[in-house]
Amino acid sequence: MIRLGVPSKGRLMDKTFDWFGRHGLTLSRTGNDREYAGQVEGAEITLVLLSAGEIPRELATGRIHLGVTGSDLVREKLVRWETKVETIARMGFGHADLVLAVPQVWIDVDTLDDLDAAAAQFRATHGHRLRIATKYHRQVREFLREHGVADYALVDSQGATEGTVLNGTAEAIADITSTGETLRANHLKVLDDGLIHASQATLFRSLPAAWDAPARRELDALRTRLAATG
Repeated sequence: MIRLGVPSKGRLMDKTFDWFGRHGLTLSRTGNDREYAGQVEGAEITLVLLSAGEIPRELATGRIHLGVTGSDLVREKLVRWETKVETIARMGFGHADLVLAVPQVWIDVDTLDDLDAAAAQFRATHGHRLRIATKYHRQVREFLREHGVADYALVDSQGATEGTVLNGTAEAIADITSTGETLRANHLKVLDDGLIHASQATLFRSLPAAWDAPARRELDALRTRLAATG
């Protein structure tokens, strides 16, 4: 039987349940709010409730066949993620952009080329590399390497990343934003070409999972249902 991992609480869980409902499958929690148990009506699928951050790992190990999580989390947590998961459907909610932002007062820094020049000048002036605060190390490092920006240091930030520049612990940031309001409130601007990844909730298939004949048939039925309902 297919095991489907979905977020265990909050708006992401509610929207996931609604999305599957629109495609003819009823997902629900069982027991009380402290129990991480659920069920699926309309298919031979076992529901597994997990945190969104755990789902990429469970997909990569094959302990779940399908999982709903942010595409940013899959890209960040899984090395060579394309070899571990397949995108089944982009679900149209949970939108957030991973962006690179610098202080608004850097009036001459609007692009990655400008940032590269500023980083070299910063190191020559201050004797250490320009610091970029983020918790998305893998994606930021790959993005900057692809665009030829090298003279920087990543600083780990697990919360309130937008405040690190004001607090003097970083010179720039890379973080998730939905509206940009928090960036503007902290006097930051997104580089013109600083979009690293446009994330959204996504239904992924685990490639390492055990796909026996019944599981493949259930997956085919799900794909048909999704295609039929748009």
